[in-house]
Amino acid sequence: MRRTEAEDHGPVRYGPPPPSDGLPVLPELVRVLSGAAGRPDGEPVGGGTALLDAARGYWERRGVPGGAGRTVAGPGAPALLLALTAAIGGDVLVPRPCAAWWAPYARLLGRPVFHVPTPAECGGVPDPYALLETVRRVRAEGGDPRLLVLSVADDPTATVAPPEVLHEAVEAAAGEGLHLVSDETWRDTMHAPHDTVLVGPAEMLPERVTVVGDLAGALLPAGWPAAVARFPATADGDDLHARVLDVLTALGARVAAPVAAAAAYALTEPGPVTARVAAAVRLHACAADALHGVVVGAGGLALPPRAGRHLYVDLEPLRAALAARGVGDAQDLEDHLSARLGMPAPGGHRFGDDLAALRVRLSTGMLLDGTDAQRAECLTAPAPLELPHVQRASARVRSVFDDLRDDARRREPPR
Repeated sequence: MRRTEAEDHGPVRYGPPPPSDGLPVLPELVRVLSGAAGRPDGEPVGGGTALLDAARGYWERRGVPGGAGRTVAGPGAPALLLALTAAIGGDVLVPRPCAAWWAPYARLLGRPVFHVPTPAECGGVPDPYALLETVRRVRAEGGDPRLLVLSVADDPTATVAPPEVLHEAVEAAAGEGLHLVSDETWRDTMHAPHDTVLVGPAEMLPERVTVVGDLAGALLPAGWPAAVARFPATADGDDLHARVLDVLTALGARVAAPVAAAAAYALTEPGPVTARVAAAVRLHACAADALHGVVVGAGGLALPPRAGRHLYVDLEPLRAALAARGVGDAQDLEDHLSARLGMPAPGGHRFGDDLAALRVRLSTGMLLDGTDAQRAECLTAPAPLELPHVQRASARVRSVFDDLRDDARRREPPR
């Protein structure tokens, strides 16, 4: 799990890995995948009947019904977003910051990408007034904004957008005629689902929203690429579905048959899968709270994590201490923390944030590093943060941030 070797710093060739759950693969998923490994026939482009039926059932249980012919599957959410961007055309708008993989796919197609600031209370959703101003400016300069990508449960900020904030953004986007792609990869990883209200854009404006979910968020290992998309139940939605299938066909973008079998099984949410998801969410929520406490205790800034397996940190208050270590921007911060922590710590510039800002995404997986047996033990331990290997990892992280805090205090002018 640990990785310290150098990575390329190019905008496309380097992509920070999504936050991994760091846990052994669920045995029931292994059995399903292994049982389908001998299938001589491949999965059709867009997904076979079993996978698409399972996806429709999954969304219906979440209040977003998807009829026959309005669902597709692909080998990961990036392939689906690439196909959607190609099919919709025009310029693309995304929040700042946003998931690292959103913008490169538009740029590969030669489509301009415009970042829109987010409100103070959450990430993943653009501020509605900033969105309107950005659309106005882009059109005044001859652009053609057509697509807004957003996420209610967000990577990188680990926040969940309040329904009223989302509603204002959705109304602004609809008023400008934008199509919305809602990346709901992390919707099943809310840390306190009974205390946090998650309402998706498709529940507010079903005729203009395509929902995309990468199953690596909660249901499948990251190494088994599979994602599903649900299109609006309109004539335009049917047309978009057909054009996306055309793009996927041209790319040969199929879900591998054994992975499709495992994905269909996971999407039906049998007992073993739901139990594992719940246990993993509890574990990473606990780790995220601990990581948040370390960062804030050292003087850093971070919104409380509400979903996912990550934390988005602003270390501007520690700039002087970091400058003494040769850190002046987000790339320097990425290099410094990745080396000190022994884990990837991608800078905010990877997520469309300002290079000059000292922001970084940290993964809760760094606290769970160890053997497969040790990681599995974390799932069942009544106090996982007290396990010896977790304490060692926590001490390493705490030492890094405590050093910065102590150095910052020494540099404070005398009162």
